[in-house]
Amino acid sequence: MHPQDLLPTDTAMGTLTLKVGDLALLSTYYATALGLQVLEDGADAVVLGRRGKAVVRLEEARHLHLPPRGEAGLFHTALLFADRSDLAAAVASAARHPLSSFVGSADHLVSEAFYFTDPEGNGIELYFDRPRDTWDWSQDARGNRSVVMDSLPLSPQAYIDEHLTEAAVSDAASRSADVGHVHLQVGDVDTARRFYVDVLGFERTAGWHDQALFVSAGGYHHHMAMNVWNSRGAGPRKDTLGLGEVLISVPSADEVGALADRLSSAGVANHSTGAELRFEDPWRNRLRVAVPGQGGGIA
Repeated sequence: MHPQDLLPTDTAMGTLTLKVGDLALLSTYYATALGLQVLEDGADAVVLGRRGKAVVRLEEARHLHLPPRGEAGLFHTALLFADRSDLAAAVASAARHPLSSFVGSADHLVSEAFYFTDPEGNGIELYFDRPRDTWDWSQDARGNRSVVMDSLPLSPQAYIDEHLTEAAVSDAASRSADVGHVHLQVGDVDTARRFYVDVLGFERTAGWHDQALFVSAGGYHHHMAMNVWNSRGAGPRKDTLGLGEVLISVPSADEVGALADRLSSAGVANHSTGAELRFEDPWRNRLRVAVPGQGGGIA
């Protein structure tokens, strides 16, 4: 792939949109369990985040149903915290909430992560990145680089005992939290690679046989991931609760235009306003690429 066909190095993930059946319940959950603040409160949608930056947008869709476990869509949204004390505070809060379901935890070498599901079954990862200069990269015979990751045991209680501070709890609203990456369920990894790497312009950073793919821009461990652990063979999504839209932020309209050209050349239907671009992946997961502050809606 030519360098001009890659997403820019300062690409980042933006606000994730979820379609929810009970807007009041889910907005209360994200505020009380994860310590997010309500930034916009409308009749049909609520936006939550920290320090004025939107993290999740909840759209009420009472007429829709929960998706089957094996359908393509969201695997989890990953919220990135700036330090271990902030992560410990979020994990402790989520673990105490009666509507949280704790799924697991792991030391991934590049990060430390804890997994939950919200009251409607949407996956949530809470994590902290280790410094980039501690990440290891391997190289195969073809010269392809992969970041070295693992899933080592990580005790939630020991983590909280070691890292939780009173300041992180009492001052959570002023601490940062961002969408660090988004992990999807897809029907097959090869199709995901052709779309997200060959067309969209992410770089492959890791894989797990034919079961999972990790991709990023700018040398991050992953901005997005796709797996088939529950969904191998899944076709295009129906309109269900769960994932509404994945937002990817790029620094300028030039990158939006370049991506629009790549999508059109690949036969992928898209709609561009110049400052933002909307399209779907092969499983009808909705994506939007936008310049922060210039696209329509939350960026």
